[in-house]
Amino acid sequence: MKADELSSLLENELPGLAWSTQASDLVKFGQDWTRFHEPHAAVIFFPNDIVEIQKIIQVANRYQQVVIPSGGRTGYSAGAVATQGEWVISMVRFNEITEFNPIDQTVKVGAGVITEQLQNFAEEQGLFYPVDFASSGSSHIAGNIATNAGGIRVLRYGLTRDYVLGLTVVTGVGEVLYLNKGLVKNASGLDLRHLFIGSEGILGVVVEAEIKLVQNPPVQSVMLLALSSLEAVMSVFALARKTLTLSSFEFFSDRSLHHVMHHRGFDNPFEAFHPFYVLLEFDEDEDGAMNVFEAGMESAWVNDGIIAQSMDQAQQLWQYREGISESIAHFTPYKNDISVKISRVPEFMQQLEDVLTAEYPGFETIWFGHIGDGNLHLNILKPDHMDTSEFKQQCEAVNEHVYGLIAQFEGSISAEHGVGLIKKPFLSYSKSQAEIELMQNIKQVFDPNGVLNIGKVIDCE
Repeated sequence: MKADELSSLLENELPGLAWSTQASDLVKFGQDWTRFHEPHAAVIFFPNDIVEIQKIIQVANRYQQVVIPSGGRTGYSAGAVATQGEWVISMVRFNEITEFNPIDQTVKVGAGVITEQLQNFAEEQGLFYPVDFASSGSSHIAGNIATNAGGIRVLRYGLTRDYVLGLTVVTGVGEVLYLNKGLVKNASGLDLRHLFIGSEGILGVVVEAEIKLVQNPPVQSVMLLALSSLEAVMSVFALARKTLTLSSFEFFSDRSLHHVMHHRGFDNPFEAFHPFYVLLEFDEDEDGAMNVFEAGMESAWVNDGIIAQSMDQAQQLWQYREGISESIAHFTPYKNDISVKISRVPEFMQQLEDVLTAEYPGFETIWFGHIGDGNLHLNILKPDHMDTSEFKQQCEAVNEHVYGLIAQFEGSISAEHGVGLIKKPFLSYSKSQAEIELMQNIKQVFDPNGVLNIGKVIDCE
């Protein structure tokens, strides 16, 4: 559709609704943090209320136009990327927190509320919203819901799904659904709310959510340990989980540390470099922490360690882990966000290390992850001299080996980033054909004319 035809259509069909076709907006709102697809949106909408979203979707149905819900655009799977002239619905104006209920300890949030905004609001009420990750300062709640985001505290607190008590969504035909309505117990048939959590915008647009808050945790301590080997990682985890009340158990490699130090100008937290590191957050327990450290040293798993002596030092130690993604972003990394059962992590990691050595000899690979919940982030960095499309092609060829190993271990090709465009060709490594067909059938129910985020996650026939 030509620019003047689009402008005429929008003025006639959607009068008064805010939209933009400025080149800078089309790029900004037409992509996420992946850089393997060129953004090519037709128009960006900025609706103010649910009625305007309904109108956009209803018009899209009449003109067989694909629409993409867009949040903070911090995804790594190209789930919110517009590549084929799609209409993008930006939720930036749905940024209010309303209806805090101190008895139920719940709060209603608009789709565009930033994760950190909700965390700060909870703190002001003397409560806690535990879902947290490096992008919490820019990711939107609806995006977290769309991918069932996890982060650094899944080990203790679970995923986004565990905090969503109610959802307001607009389906692919413009129908509004009010799902579960904030109830803790509701056994009145199928809970459709859970279909939309993790659906990546292919079933409907999340407009509002009712979120559960929790009591503040006890005072937390942070400890950074330098480990002697890959095998030591899970040995220390088993020891720490037995000894301490863990909230987080994060893992990263020496290469990860080097990139963070270079990018942020940090000093080495230790006197020497070590092969691997784990960062632990746990209920304050000085004796227990020393027991973990000393037992780890005696077993030759631990080479060195630091226990934060202040909140400022604890935040500094966290930066060595949370700064990794930012420090490698300019390399256009190819990201593998994978998971297996916790009990199978050691064996899986060792076999995966063998695959990487054989298949990625010319690439730098960066390991880190939420090892305490079985989630590993494997980042392959693009060499400066290599074309992006060639780099992506080579990484996808190696995926046949990486994802084949994941299938053997009955794991997931996407633990928390979603499928989007990046992982879609490999979905069969985690889902059976029967499951994929059921997903297609479910999409057909909520989006019969195929206007919502078509091309992402699954093929639609």
